[in-house]
This record gives sequence, structure tokens and C-alpha cells, in this order.
Amino acid sequence: MGGRTGPYECGLDAAVDVISGKWKVLLLWALDQGPRRFGQLRRELPRISEKVLAQQLRELEADGIVDRRVFDQVPPRVEYALTGLGTSLTEALAPLGAWGRTNMAHLEAAWTQRHPDTG
Repeated sequence: MGGRTGPYECGLDAAVDVISGKWKVLLLWALDQGPRRFGQLRRELPRISEKVLAQQLRELEADGIVDRRVFDQVPPRVEYALTGLGTSLTEALAPLGAWGRTNMAHLEAAWTQRHPDTG
């Protein structure tokens, strides 16, 4: 019986691992608009801490989803952009985003019921 030897059970498992975490999908969305500097990402996602932003970007870079480009200038400038793999991932996520927009009112009502103390 030849079972899987890798870390994933299926393709969905692999994809969810890459986008897991609260901020990665939002970072992908921001970078899909074009390359961004660290400060730009912080402004676009004001609730993310600098530590978590740096960690999530490092993980996306390690997975080959995001490219970090350092420009040789003073002061140094660093930009983050989607790789080809990252672009294909955002394309794959587009139908999920459309589903979320279509069902947002229902999902928000359900969330409020599950989290009554945060209302």
C-alpha cells in the first residue's frame, strides 16, 4: 500500500497551509494590486503588528509566493511583490473571495452569533 510520504494529504491541504494565518490572504490581496514597501503594507493593514507582518512576509517568501527585492540605494529600499506562483494563487483565490462577498451578510450574522461578547 503506497501512502503519501509528504506533509500534505491533498492539494487543498497544501494550498491552505500556504495561506494559513489571519493576514496572509490580505497580504496577497494587497500585493495583487502591485509591489508594496513594508510601510505601505502596514498602512493598508493597520491592525497587523510589524512583527507579524515581517513573519508572514518571510513565510510567503520562503514558500515562493512573494519576492523580496532590495534596491541598492541610500536609504535602502525594499519592495515585496508576488511571484508567478503568487499570482496564480491569487487567481485561484478569486472565486473564494467572490463567494465571500456574495455571502458576507450571512457570514457576518453567523459570526456575531458565535461571538456574542464581541458585538
